[in-house]
Amino acid sequence: MFGLALDQLSLFVTALAVVYLVPGPDMILVLQTGAARGRSAALAVAAGLAVARASHVALSAVGLAALIQASDLAYEAVRHAGAAYLVYLGVKLLRAPSLRIAADAPEIAALSHAEAFRAGLLTNLMNPKALLFCSILLPQFVHPEAGPTAPQFAALGLLLVLTGLLFDLVFAALGDRIGAAVHGSRWAERAERWLFGSLLIAFGVRLAWA
Repeated sequence: MFGLALDQLSLFVTALAVVYLVPGPDMILVLQTGAARGRSAALAVAAGLAVARASHVALSAVGLAALIQASDLAYEAVRHAGAAYLVYLGVKLLRAPSLRIAADAPEIAALSHAEAFRAGLLTNLMNPKALLFCSILLPQFVHPEAGPTAPQFAALGLLLVLTGLLFDLVFAALGDRIGAAVHGSRWAERAERWLFGSLLIAFGVRLAWA
């Protein structure tokens, strides 16, 4: 695959799988949206995350990630903006009157899908750690002796995005199952809403203090 050895690709995918399986704001957002708005809205979040990851790959390719890493001011600005957005999402969820809202009305569902895509996009795009992750991981698997580096970087970036999307599809289905299981139980819905909201706020605080 563009000069990349099979063992290197296997190692790269394994590294991605480990990262995507570690609970983080992306995973929690997909699970929460699946539980609150159904699988299709969670897939909208997954689409937003995929676009954000592709953007990070592109930014890493042009060296912007290294620039942000070298500039304390730029890094801090992006980090605090991302932290504030996660806290905002968590507080918004805690104040939501109901968990399962996707089927309430078509116009609400359509709006929630647009909001879900934007939430996925901004949650990942405003996380400088996601950008730095791409800039650190991808070059380790690019080998000039194997051929032109640009196709290798592009192939690895595409694999990163597709692997993340695959995991998000699983999380979306899982979130939808969770939402269906607790639907109708006011206590269970409230507990789930507070769990997901608290986790998003906690990730925001952690990012702010990292």
